[in-house]
Parts: sequence; C-alpha cells; structure tokens
Amino acid sequence: MNKKVSLVLFACIAGTASISAQITMPKIFSDNMILQRDKPLKIWGWASRGENVQVSFHGQTGKAVADNQGKWSVTLKPMHYDNNVSEMKISCTENTIEYKNILLGDVWICGGQSNMEFPISGWTKVNNAEQEIANANHPTIRLFTVEKSMNYLPAVDLKGGTWLECNPQNIPPFSAVAYFFGRKLNEDLKIPIGLINSNWGGTQIQEWIGWDSLSKLPEYKNINPNDSDGIAGAQAKAKTQYENAMKNDVGDVQQWFNPQTNIDGWQNDIAPKDWSQTLWHDATGTVWYRKEIVLTASQAAQSATLNLGVIDDKDVTYVNGKKIGETDNWYTSRSYALAKGLLKEGKNVIVVKLTNAGGGGGFESNANLLSLKFSGNDSIPLAIGWSAKPSALSTQFGLQEQGPNSFPAQLYNAMIAPFDELPIKGVIWYQGEQNTNTFEAAEEYRKLFPMLIRDWRAKRNYEFPFLWVQLTRFNPGSSDTLHSNWALVREGQHKALALPKTGEAVIIDLGASHNVHPTDKQDVGYRLALAGLKVAYGKNIIYSGPVFQSMKKEGNKLVLSFSNIGTGLLAKGSADGTLKGFVIAGNDKKFAPANAIIKGNTVIVFSDEIKNPVAVRYGWADDPQGINLYNKESLPASPFRTDNWND
Repeated sequence: MNKKVSLVLFACIAGTASISAQITMPKIFSDNMILQRDKPLKIWGWASRGENVQVSFHGQTGKAVADNQGKWSVTLKPMHYDNNVSEMKISCTENTIEYKNILLGDVWICGGQSNMEFPISGWTKVNNAEQEIANANHPTIRLFTVEKSMNYLPAVDLKGGTWLECNPQNIPPFSAVAYFFGRKLNEDLKIPIGLINSNWGGTQIQEWIGWDSLSKLPEYKNINPNDSDGIAGAQAKAKTQYENAMKNDVGDVQQWFNPQTNIDGWQNDIAPKDWSQTLWHDATGTVWYRKEIVLTASQAAQSATLNLGVIDDKDVTYVNGKKIGETDNWYTSRSYALAKGLLKEGKNVIVVKLTNAGGGGGFESNANLLSLKFSGNDSIPLAIGWSAKPSALSTQFGLQEQGPNSFPAQLYNAMIAPFDELPIKGVIWYQGEQNTNTFEAAEEYRKLFPMLIRDWRAKRNYEFPFLWVQLTRFNPGSSDTLHSNWALVREGQHKALALPKTGEAVIIDLGASHNVHPTDKQDVGYRLALAGLKVAYGKNIIYSGPVFQSMKKEGNKLVLSFSNIGTGLLAKGSADGTLKGFVIAGNDKKFAPANAIIKGNTVIVFSDEIKNPVAVRYGWADDPQGINLYNKESLPASPFRTDNWND
C-alpha cells in the first residue's frame, strides 16, 4: 500500500528562486558534502540582480554577477582529491555563507524505486542490520537523501535534503544498495564517495525521464507540461471545489446517517471492498455505506459488537442514527461495542461514512470477516447487501490525485533536475518492478530505459558511467516460459548494455518468490560495485556472469556461446554438472524442458521432444526456479532468449 507520504506539488511549477539581496544556495550544497574531483566544478545560487558574488574553495577563487533573474554561477578548475577536508566561502555585500567539512571525491546518484529506497533499517531492514549499522563508521562516505517531491516542469531547487557523514547514527534510513555499493568503492579505491539517494517506491520509469525526451514518443505528445499554468490553474480550482465539498459534506448536511434517509439513487447490492475493485478506484474522498438488517427480539435485547475489519483510511460509523465510533488510520481493524438498548426488533440500519485521504482506500479486510456479533455468540454476516453513495470524490471535480505516477517526468523535474548542474562520477539505478504490470508497459520499457540514460547524460553534456540492477525473480508460481512481463523488463534492461559506459548487476539468484523486497542487499551492492570498478574505473576484473552471444544448430542440438565466462562456465550446486532452467522449442513455438550440458565454453541444449529445435530460453519467467548457470567467479548468467516471440 502506497501510504502516507505528504505530497507537495509546487505551486510555482517550473520554480524561480526568490530574488534576495542576500545569497541563497541550492539545498544540494551543505556542510559535509563531497564534490566531484577532476571535473570543472560549478557552484551556483541566487542573489539580487547585479550583485557581485565571490566563491573561495580549495585554493581557488571565482567571481560572478547575478543575472536579471538573480542567478549566478562560478566554475572552478578541476581539483584532485587528497582526503583533506576543506571549507567553502560564498560572499556578497549582504552576507557570507560558509560550508565546512567538505571532501573532493566521486559523487554517485542512486535512483529508482523501492528496492533502491530500501533502508539499512527502517520500514524494513537488511540481513544482519544491527551489525551493519554498528560498523558504519566511514567518515569519507557522505550521504544525501533527496526529499520526495513532484513538479510539472523542472524545479530550480530540491524540496529538502542535506549532506551527512556516514556513521551509525545517520546510516539506518539510508539506501542499503547505495551504501553497500559506495562502501565497496571506498574500501577498494581509498577515494571519498558521495551518495545522492533520489528514489521513490512504486514509481514508473517515465516519471524519471525529462519531458524533452519523452515528448519524442507518440504516446506522450498529447500531454503538454508547458501549459503548466493551465494545468496548475485547473487543478487548483478543482482542489478548492473538492476541499469545500469535503468540508461541507452533503451526507452530513442531509444526515445520511438517519435511518429514514431516502436511498433512491444509491447503488445497491454493494459488497464492502477495497476501492481498487470499485467505480471509485482512481478517487480520494468520501463514500457513505448503508446496510439494513432485521433482528429478532432476542437478538435486539443483547449487547453486540460490530466488526468492520480494516478500513482505509477513516470511518465514522452509525447504528440506528447514533454514532457508535470513528477511527482515523488505515491499519486498524474496526470493532465497535453496541450497548443494550441500541438495537431493536425488526429493521436496524448500519451506516459507515468512509473517507480515503490518498493512495488505496475502502474496506481492506475479507468481506466475510464483517459481522454483527451478539453477546450470546450468534452473529449476522455483513459481507453483502450494502448500499453506497459518494458524497465527495476527487474525480467528481476532475482533480487528479497527486501521486508519484500521475504525470510523466514529474519526479525527474523535482528530484533530479534541480542538481543537473552538479558534476558527478556516475549513476546507479534499481527500478523496473512497477513497469511489469502489463505486457505493454514491459515492452515499452525497452524504449524508455535507454531513453532515460541518454536523457540524463544529455542534461550534463557528458557520457558518465550508468550502472543498474537487473530485476530479480518474483511472483511465486509464475513460471510461464512464453509470457513473462518480468522477463521482458529484464531483457529491456540487458539490451541497454549496447550503450557505452554501462554496466549491469544480475541478481536473478538473490530474489525471493514471495518478497518483492529481498533483504540481501549486501550482494546487490557488491555486484553493482564490481560493475563500477570495471566500467567507471577501468579495473581488470571479472564483474559479470555469462552473457549469451550466439547460437548454432548441430543436428537436433543447439550450441550456445557466451561472453564473460571468466575462468570457465559452471553448473553451480550440481554434482553431475546438470544445468537447469533451459527450455527449447521448434517452429511451433511450444517450449519443452531441455537438457543442457557445459562443453568447454559453450552450452549444448537438446530435448528428445523437440526434433528440429530453433529457439532456446533460459530463466525466462517471472520467477524462474533452480537456474544455475554461472561462471567460476560465482556470478550468475543473465536470463535470455534466442527468439523474439511474444505470441
């Protein structure tokens, strides 16, 4: 459940910093920061127009004059790291800003969704979290977490964030993958490492791509963020109308809790469900539910408990016109006591005013758990037969819920664009789960992922290293070898290796069928760091497992060749060298389990069922089980297919 992040959609949309006589600085600059070594170093900020600004850092001084919009910038010459802390002084006639405890080193942006957001310890935790926290004393690793925010157009500054030293006090909420990646680089290279943690769980890739790139695709051309004043204005008006409707709820005004309320026009025969299964699936707001029950004299004479299960978010509940309870959180099961005398023989009316403030909403428990239980232990089920009527819904006013997936490019605009001018060493990326929801989304990923890489590089005007984590396995029981959205996204990620200075960490063996957030983040960060040492630092190491290269047919067998075999191919965990996870098909596209054996640097695949094979797949499923092709450096092969069939 995507709960409960306080969202701010900046009213300024594109954003302009207020022009002040005093210097103001972007939030990406603070005490404890690491600045990129060996590159021209741009420092920027705002002051009153025409103000003279001076920047002094590491033995250099630069001067600038604020332009008509109040922005100024200074570019200092490249500087080598030396592990000595420095100070920066920025001054004008009105004020001076000083930053302390600064290091020169390598700065990495760490982006994606929840598996990159996954903390050392917090809403979840990694394996051996307590020991990892206790050992996290790394004064030359610095941490910056970008506060979550959204914007229609590129913003000039982040909503929040500050640089922190890596220590046991600061590390728990930080990205585990980013930390383990940075720790490995720091230990091996003896270079200060700065990690900028900018991610948001449950987000699609298109939210992270700049609009100037996305707009080149036909499916995005009809969305015009440059009409942001119109968008913002219409949404502001809709928001005002919606908030007024919520404040002056028509159900309260007309007393829909009254048993005598006329329910003509209400929807009937409603089951109490999560709103995702109803007509209100895209809405926030309030819906009134009503249920009539008939009691015997014996039942009416008893006290009782009304069990409504978990309600998301808030309920106000009435029985026979009397309020019997209200709860305002989305994780508490509702059980309300009914005193003797409240119920009556014959018709009784239960009314629930249910308000969803954001994200998911509705009745979250199995409907069979809803009941009216009497003190004599008999009960009446409440799973069906409700009536319902909305009193105020965001969709009634055209108000779009301001969620992280509600508008393309909005996360790039708010959480990446504000520091596009900051020099970096590279990017690590862990995202894609949210793009597996449909076949179309998974197919589109192969276009969007390389577009994101090109877009971010174009913004900085240089080809920095870009590394990513290939999706692991998930979705228990889903081993369909022909149709797999997860496999399609993995393939889209893998194909992006065609771009220069890219690297991939394959973690197909580190997943958990039932957990989309596997807790072994140490090995994920380690494999990313191996890719970084090779791609970004030119180290002569084996950083990847086997990668399929070519196939040839020999009789009824298919012979596969691989790159990145290291010191040799390995059937990991197999005493007799048997490989698992291969399937084979003929021209009929019907796959059968295959025998697969290692012969030198090749894998030979065959099946008695397929006399004329033309295609092989390996690990091609949402949740492939038992796959065991590795190199002898214990790095797994990337899943692959030799065909391009989707039917």
